[in-house]
Amino acid sequence: MVKINQNYLKLPGSYLFSTVGKKIRAYESAHPEKRVIRLGIGDVTRPIAPEIIRSLHEAVDEMGRAESFKGYAPDLGYAFLRETIAENDFQSRGCRIDPDEIFISDGAKCDCGNIQEIFSTDCRIAVCDPVYPVYVDSNVMAGRTGVYDTELGRFRDVTYMPCTRETGFVPELPEEDVDLIYLCFPNNPTGAVIKKSKLQEWVDYANDKGAVILYDAAYEAYISEEEIPHSIYECPGARECAIEFRSFSKTAGFTGLRLGFTVIPKDLKAGGIRLWDLWARRHGTKYNGAPYIIQRAGQAVYSPQGKKEIRKQIAWYMENARIISVGLEQAGYEVSGGVNAPYIWLRTPGDMTSWEFFDYLLEGANVAGTPGSGFGPHGEHYFRLTAFGNREDTLEAVKRIKKL
Repeated sequence: MVKINQNYLKLPGSYLFSTVGKKIRAYESAHPEKRVIRLGIGDVTRPIAPEIIRSLHEAVDEMGRAESFKGYAPDLGYAFLRETIAENDFQSRGCRIDPDEIFISDGAKCDCGNIQEIFSTDCRIAVCDPVYPVYVDSNVMAGRTGVYDTELGRFRDVTYMPCTRETGFVPELPEEDVDLIYLCFPNNPTGAVIKKSKLQEWVDYANDKGAVILYDAAYEAYISEEEIPHSIYECPGARECAIEFRSFSKTAGFTGLRLGFTVIPKDLKAGGIRLWDLWARRHGTKYNGAPYIIQRAGQAVYSPQGKKEIRKQIAWYMENARIISVGLEQAGYEVSGGVNAPYIWLRTPGDMTSWEFFDYLLEGANVAGTPGSGFGPHGEHYFRLTAFGNREDTLEAVKRIKKL
């Protein structure tokens, strides 16, 4: 008899954003005359930058000629993209990252979810709380988390690191020994950032304990303050303890094109085994590479014109973030984030739970966001709004919220 992976049954309910979408659709079905403004899921709305579109067209034309046609991509990705990334994202910031330490993929979400496969199932994970759900859910599926405690809203074998307003939504070093540490900065969902001195503490801790940091830097392009590190490899010792994930989705609007990469330095080992070799084996076995035309588009992001257009696009989204933050503060809300990240993290009024506030906002203002409790127990009484909507909807959403 066929047996299923029982670990999937430990997952509580649907994926967070699926539940949010379902509730919005149900409301719209019951109130067809209402127009709901969605500021929940972090999907971009601006069109792809012209320089990238130009590169896409050129690459498509190449695929139509025998002399320039491309089939399967190399396992790690095309050298032209890996060399461009190494130079612009790392070497320009003083980070010693070589092109062949960069693995091209179709997005950071997939890599963040799949990276756990190369580690033993008895490794203990530590996650920020609140946290991007993929980190926890993928480890649940692997059988690494124990059972879900409905009373506490957490898995018994996971170390949750509270991120509160008292700590600036940055976690403290765990008191118990852990093996895999998930960090995300700029943070999703809170929008918080970490200073280099604090990040160095994590690197030193990981090297001392023999732990591995899984560092999600998908939103680094939104950093505006100079003292905030863009990469964990800006910290000495990070090559020996950290894996970094990057994405083109929010940087360049590639949510529909799909492109990202993972960095694994060859100095990084676990039990004397290079993790680079394990990920290369996994990558070559289970993945056939991002399309050539998309990788060419990724290269265009780093061209002088591409950089100029991307900076303008990011500034546009961050103006949305400013509009939301200022508007919410004027309405009396306690707000954080929205400075180095496209997410605004607000405290719900009174003792209102995050799902109660979701319903309150949806029904009273026809605006949808994401309940903080969906990101973990310490997300309760908080709510996330995204700056990725269009300008008209952003202005209208703030206007509606102010009227509540």
